[in-house]
Amino acid sequence: MNLRPVADGLVFPEGPVALADGSVLVVEVLGGRLTRIDNDGTKTVIAQTGGGPNGAAMGPDGRCWITNNGGYASVQMQGMLLPSDAPLETQPGTIQAVDLAIGAVETIYDSGPNAPLWGPNDLVFDAQGGFWFTDFGRNRGRVRTRGAVYYALADGSRIIEAIYPLDSPNGIGLSPDGSTLYVADTFPSQVLSFRLSAPGRVDRSAGRMPNGANIVGRAGAGEALDSLAVDSAGNICVASPGKGAILVFKPEGGEPERIATPDFLTTNIAFGGSELSTAYITLGATGRLVTMSWPRPGLRLNYQETR
Repeated sequence: MNLRPVADGLVFPEGPVALADGSVLVVEVLGGRLTRIDNDGTKTVIAQTGGGPNGAAMGPDGRCWITNNGGYASVQMQGMLLPSDAPLETQPGTIQAVDLAIGAVETIYDSGPNAPLWGPNDLVFDAQGGFWFTDFGRNRGRVRTRGAVYYALADGSRIIEAIYPLDSPNGIGLSPDGSTLYVADTFPSQVLSFRLSAPGRVDRSAGRMPNGANIVGRAGAGEALDSLAVDSAGNICVASPGKGAILVFKPEGGEPERIATPDFLTTNIAFGGSELSTAYITLGATGRLVTMSWPRPGLRLNYQETR
């Protein structure tokens, strides 16, 4: 492992987005903002999103789209600022789009077709311009609202509850050919795959579970699963809080490769740089963005401009 520091002093970073000019966007979950980080580590606040911005991706309109969980409480532990359950009065989450040039924030969706968006977490755009996103659910006192996976159109005209229920859906990504959707389910510590039959539609006949899911693999004892990125070989690279690692799952299954990280709340990974050979990794507990050379190029995301 050869991690290189890029920036520190971030307030629980997530959702890295590598831009063509070499800078990186991150959301600061406990800071309620979208921040750009230049190559020299300079940080610039692009927008105040409010709530808890959790995931980010560039959309077909050139804006940065954000899954906002509505906001967490926070707790200090051994000098670290960590997320805690949202207070009961916290409003549901939203899907937002940010104009990077002027920092304007627009709310595109504030509810699903059947329920509020309790915890929008991460998103990925498909080649047709729609996007899949996870709703992690929310703890509400002694009751937990379970999560779901949604599909929505970027013009704000339609949102579909595609997969429900899931325990705690978090990271989400598409296979290189766009035919398979991957979801990291945090508390069961498993990566699920769903065969897609059309934009926004899961082929339930292709899965062993009633909701159409197949299990790609599971994390080990003491490991959870957070956000993910897919590399050009189709491997599912998942940030793993608990012990702190990136777990690399082969799409055909099997034991994941473990790449240790120096933060027990490693939250996300994205690919950028020359030929997408650089992994950008967010370290939540210590508030850092780091990079490392990846052994394979990453998968270029739809609407991702590269150098």
